Amino acid sequence: MAKLLGPDFLNLQVRDLAASRAFYIEVLGLTEDTSFTAPGVVLFESTTIPFALSEARVNLDEAPYPGWGVALWIDCESVNALHAALEVQGATILQSPFNGPFGRTVVFADPDGYRITANENPWDRFPLGGRKGLQA
Repeated sequence: MAKLLGPDFLNLQVRDLAASRAFYIEVLGLTEDTSFTAPGVVLFESTTIPFALSEARVNLDEAPYPGWGVALWIDCESVNALHAALEVQGATILQSPFNGPFGRTVVFADPDGYRITANENPWDRFPLGGRKGLQA
């Protein structure tokens, strides 16, 4: 029997690719993977699961908010520093930093309203090499 092995790729469909690209690079500090090129897609460098933005293929205005029912957590070096950067940029903070079961955590919305939870993951098990790669 064939079985799934786990998440392999994450992609958010966005209304304005240029504006979202700028937010993810300039505010969140991600780096674009320029070795990948495809029309209407921006891929970011990642030490964990590949992450991309693409032009919307559905009407995002028909949902209460994009990603309804999906929880997107992204590992973060410093939640407090990210929160400060988000505030300076006027981003929507949905939940101020707090200490939760998955480490220091902050919840915010991106330009399309995707709810993103950033956390300082306290375990060696997660992410799959991301935090370990930062310690070298």
